Amino acid sequence: MTINKADNIELDHGGGGQKSSELISLIRNVISDKGKWKNQMDDGATLKIGNQHLVFTTDAYIVDPIFFPGGDIGKIAVCGTINDLAMMGAVPQGLSLSMVIEEGFPMKDLLKISESIQKMSREAGVPIVTGDTKVLPKGKLDKIEITTAGVGLTKKIISNSGAKIGDVVISSGDLGEHTVALLSSRFNYKTKVVSDSKTLNKEMQAIAKYVHAAKDPTRGGLSANIIEIAEKSKAKIVLEEELLPYKKETFAIAGLLGIDVLSFASEGRFICAVSEKDAKKVLQILKKFNPEAKIIGHVEKGKGVFLKTVLGSLRPIEMPRGKLVPRIC
Repeated sequence: MTINKADNIELDHGGGGQKSSELISLIRNVISDKGKWKNQMDDGATLKIGNQHLVFTTDAYIVDPIFFPGGDIGKIAVCGTINDLAMMGAVPQGLSLSMVIEEGFPMKDLLKISESIQKMSREAGVPIVTGDTKVLPKGKLDKIEITTAGVGLTKKIISNSGAKIGDVVISSGDLGEHTVALLSSRFNYKTKVVSDSKTLNKEMQAIAKYVHAAKDPTRGGLSANIIEIAEKSKAKIVLEEELLPYKKETFAIAGLLGIDVLSFASEGRFICAVSEKDAKKVLQILKKFNPEAKIIGHVEKGKGVFLKTVLGSLRPIEMPRGKLVPRIC
């Protein structure tokens, strides 16, 4: 697909795939000044201040439905921005909060969302320090949109380009459960799975000194984010089919809907590359937060991402394409 000035913007389904990447590249070609900031293509941009790095990130959230098993739009708005800072190795210092609300939106729902924001902010120890609120006329917006931005500090930047040959790839827990929870509400089917959304700053701070690269697999799921790590690290990553970090019910839902489970998003999990010699220690730490943490693959010399099947063959994993699951984060 080629985007040029004559094209019209199509509906963004939040897949994190090729079309989204090309759209972002188009905008970046116009808005190109960087100043002294670095790592603009990572989870957060960084600015050296003294012997530390300031990490800055922002994200917008449009979710359908806005309430789902295990959370709501307010919860993931806080988790998502804190987690982006955490993936860079930063200790989050504060968040901004912007809410655009449709006229007639129920006050009880707004208060419920606000309570979720306060709860997650308190649990993470990261305050909401500034913000803005706007109300749009009825029909100009679908319920509510939330944007959060955050700043953090770190002495060691963790870049998603840092995976090294010989590293192992670890998942902090089972993936895709945020997508399952959203879909269960949207399509009204029964499931015991709830959203995996949670803040990850304490987990990452506990293992940061061992981590070479990290990503939280939100938009585009495991496939899009592991491909990003491989491409930026100029390495080959092989995942083990028998170790894929998904529950049976997550596989079942993906099969029922005809969607690749590897594209299912999470809002409270991460994948990371660490040295093989440190893997046991990292897993011991992560299992205190989530007993499902495990090694799912390794980094080799070469290019691309592959799935090693139970029969021993290698199947290429590709970037998600086309219309995936809309409005899940």
